[in-house]
Amino acid sequence: MKVFVVYCHPSDDSFTKHMCDAFIKGIVDSGNEYILSDLYKMGFDPTMTEQEYLRDAYYRNTPDIASDVLAEQQKINSVDAIAFIYPVFWTEAPAKLVGWFDRVWSYGFAYGEKTMKMLDKAIILCSAGNPIEQLEQFGLLDSMKKVMLGDRLFGRAREMEFIVYDNTSRENELREKNWDMNLQKAYEKGYSFFDQGENPEA
Repeated sequence: MKVFVVYCHPSDDSFTKHMCDAFIKGIVDSGNEYILSDLYKMGFDPTMTEQEYLRDAYYRNTPDIASDVLAEQQKINSVDAIAFIYPVFWTEAPAKLVGWFDRVWSYGFAYGEKTMKMLDKAIILCSAGNPIEQLEQFGLLDSMKKVMLGDRLFGRAREMEFIVYDNTSRENELREKNWDMNLQKAYEKGYSFFDQGENPEA
């Protein structure tokens, strides 16, 4: 089976990059396949053009899809599952990934008379500087889940999972203390990715 990994982080010197590498290694070691879109390395343009906006705003299912968007859509329809790996910026994914959704989730593909396949599984692996307890206390974790699982991925995957690796700020002593453990968890998640999925609210 094959998973499409959408990775978004501006720096290779990051926990998130190591997390992505560990997850992919798990996929490969389990005998499965992956394809990767590293949005920063690709120079993916997150800015929706006026033409793209008008096409979607007026629900025009026309064939004038930009080549970079079409390439991402073709990747999605060639796999069984999708994974999004990114750092949390102000309770949200990086702007480049948000723009990826703005453009790739186009009318006629992700909604309307959609041609996007129903994926077997979708997973979000994100790194957060704050502790999970703080994200929960202020309702931020719930907000992140609602946006990713309840809007962007709703009705587009049979099983969904949302995982936060917390305390990853560079000044946080738990970053180094939990480093190996967290990367092992990311590896194991990749290795068992196509096993029985978990609850969408996990």
